[in-house]
Amino acid sequence: MKGTSLIEVAPLALAVSLGVHAGQARAQESVMPVPPPVPAQPYEITADARLDTLQRQLNEQTQRLQAMRDAMQAQEQQIFNLQNALNEEILANARARGAPAPVIVPALNQAPTFRDSPPPAQTYIVTGPTPQASPQLPSGTDGAHTGTQVAQSGSAQGTSPPANQQAQQAETQAPQRVGRAPESDSRPPEVAQIFDQPGVLTPKGKMVLEPSLQYGYSANDRVALVGYTIIPAILIGLIDVRQVKTTTAVATLTGRYGLSRRMEVEAKLPYVYIHSDTVSREIFTGSAQDRVFNARGSGMGDVELTGRYQLNRGAADKPFYIAWLRYKSRTGRDLFEVVTDCVTRCVANTTGTGLPLDLPTGSGFNSLQPGVTWLYPSDPVVFFGSLSYLHNFKRSDVSRRVLGGQTEFLGDIKAGDILGFNLGMGLALNEKAAISIGYDQSIVDKTEQDGEEVAGAVRTTLGTLLLGGTYRFSDRMSLNVALGVGVTRDTPDVTFTARLPINF
Repeated sequence: MKGTSLIEVAPLALAVSLGVHAGQARAQESVMPVPPPVPAQPYEITADARLDTLQRQLNEQTQRLQAMRDAMQAQEQQIFNLQNALNEEILANARARGAPAPVIVPALNQAPTFRDSPPPAQTYIVTGPTPQASPQLPSGTDGAHTGTQVAQSGSAQGTSPPANQQAQQAETQAPQRVGRAPESDSRPPEVAQIFDQPGVLTPKGKMVLEPSLQYGYSANDRVALVGYTIIPAILIGLIDVRQVKTTTAVATLTGRYGLSRRMEVEAKLPYVYIHSDTVSREIFTGSAQDRVFNARGSGMGDVELTGRYQLNRGAADKPFYIAWLRYKSRTGRDLFEVVTDCVTRCVANTTGTGLPLDLPTGSGFNSLQPGVTWLYPSDPVVFFGSLSYLHNFKRSDVSRRVLGGQTEFLGDIKAGDILGFNLGMGLALNEKAAISIGYDQSIVDKTEQDGEEVAGAVRTTLGTLLLGGTYRFSDRMSLNVALGVGVTRDTPDVTFTARLPINF
């Protein structure tokens, strides 16, 4: 443009430049929008994260408590099963020995339960905005979040009980044992005693005093041929026929004391009275009248000491074994000390001696007898028996007294050893009464003199069938009776024994 000055053109160029810059700025604005400012993190989101952590810890503690309760319940069930087995054993033993039924704690007969058991563990789920994944909040919300929260049973957040409070509550609601379990009865069951050796042991620290009385009667016939025969049908000499009737009464005071649950000791003090009537007739002597020879004896018998030990712990359908050792002294007056009559009743040319004027009250030999007794409870009966061996010790330089103050030297004498066994069965009729039946047999070996068997000595078998019963008057006293019948010729015809054990 002609005629235009530089001063007029400068403002126009400045305006054009500003317009171009403004257009470029608007173009850049339309391409890259300005991001909105990040809002400040609200306080509620931080509190929710803390509650979420506490809730997870509470859930873990609750699960651990539940596992402990399950383990306790399993142990209670195991104890319950064992207690049931023990109660059955105790009742079976009580029925076998006729004792009153023991009192069983009711809580032990019921399955273990949890009273007021806490509810099952509940899972708490918390959902909502977290600092790591927080959505963009629109302007104007003032930090209010849009997440949802699920609380326990619709209760407000922050009102759940602390973890230690729930643990204490679970402990207070744990099952409590009521009463005390009875101690295991490891003693053998009681049965009506029919043999000399009892089957039940005395409890530890207890004492049993047992007075008893035994009556026995036997009658034996003996025929002795004294002389020689020409032919088997003709005898030159005497025929001696004897019938011996013997009555015996033995009063015994027995004391037993329990040293432990499996061991006891026993002592017996017997007093013996014995009476014998010998009726005889000598054939071909010109006399048809019987002769009677009477003899009697009384005094202290042989004192005995016995120790017993229970070898195992039996149970129902499991046998009990009791080992015992018995020592028998010779405190009673023996057959070598009594005076033998060779005037009133003596057959010439036979033995040179007759019958004793006084009868002995003891065996005359020290002896030791080991043995084993067994009992097998099998509801409703109890089987029992024993096996023993009695060894008689030899006596040296033995002499016996003859009428007139004379003595007859016999030398070394050893009585025959005895092998014995018995077998029986007991049945409890009720809580107070029981009966037993059994058989006892002893095999007596030959007597030896100076190391040789005595001429005419034979082995002897003694067999007795026994029937007995027991009645319990109280926990401290009971009555036991036994009747024995001889089943072999050398056994007493009948024996009757009454015992009255008293517990202290």
